[in-house]
Amino acid sequence: ILADVARLDVFGLCVLTNDQKLYKIASELLQTEKAYVARLNLLDKVFCCKLMEEANKGTFPSDVVKGIFSNITSIHAFHSQFLLPDLEKRMGEWDSAQRIGDILQKLTPFLKMYAEYVKNFDHAMELLKHWSDRSPPFKAIILDIQSQEACGSLTLQHHMLEPVQRVPRYEMLLKDYLKKLPEDHADRPDAQKSLEIIGTAATHSNTAIRKSENLKKLLEIYEMLGEEDDIVNASNEFIKEGHILKLAARNTSAMDRYLFLFNNMLLYCVPKFSLVGQKFTVRTRIGIDGMKVKETYNEDYPHTFQVSGKERTLELQASSEQDKEDWIKVEPVRVCVCV
Repeated sequence: ILADVARLDVFGLCVLTNDQKLYKIASELLQTEKAYVARLNLLDKVFCCKLMEEANKGTFPSDVVKGIFSNITSIHAFHSQFLLPDLEKRMGEWDSAQRIGDILQKLTPFLKMYAEYVKNFDHAMELLKHWSDRSPPFKAIILDIQSQEACGSLTLQHHMLEPVQRVPRYEMLLKDYLKKLPEDHADRPDAQKSLEIIGTAATHSNTAIRKSENLKKLLEIYEMLGEEDDIVNASNEFIKEGHILKLAARNTSAMDRYLFLFNNMLLYCVPKFSLVGQKFTVRTRIGIDGMKVKETYNEDYPHTFQVSGKERTLELQASSEQDKEDWIKVEPVRVCVCV
């Protein structure tokens, strides 16, 4: 089976037998587990250890480091010492033992570790931001590690999302695996039992996953805005973004601008030159509290609307009537629209 699947992959063919499909799913489980363990090692043995070494010198409290990384050491130990070796062994003998359900059942008693990590996640993000702002040595250690090749140009926050998202990944792979598994296959009872337990844990993680996706977007915006300090905050919820035109005071021209809408503020930004990715400068922040939005009419410029707040009033032009409607009706803007 292994040789057949490899040959199909080389030639880009996708007509696989059911056994080959099962092997590909099991192989994906193994490969993603290897990558996951590498991420856990980075969190546990690099970030956490380096920060704890500095904390032990009295530079900042060791409880801060423990509060950020929670039980990551236990999660890392289980996956690196037990689950990954078992998967590697099973894939090495796949032709004679085509099953993964029994191995994933070993994961289920350890799902409580994930519940603890997920529960602590928001607190960890708050601690990380607070001490990055407060302690230059703390921030310097993180920036130094993030600059290393092993980090893949990702922030510590990005890496810390992995355990939050891992259990739903197991659920997805198990569902796919069971679809391909014959009804009378010896692995079906174990795989079904594993899916039931892991699926329940994944459901409980849905809120945390949504928060993690929001955090990931906040991190992206943080980088685009030249590291605006208060963007990555658990209370901030990203809602909408997009290009817009700013009408000049005398309606003589329209200037390219960009909007980021959050649950608590609208950022009015100016694009700036960058060789790598989109970059913007924040020109104005308008708080949602007291902000008013109304449709306007302009003979020279179609699809216009006005945003006014305590800080500033903006005369804007959308790219189309639909785009204008989307901006006017989006929550939380919709609740403060003036007709």
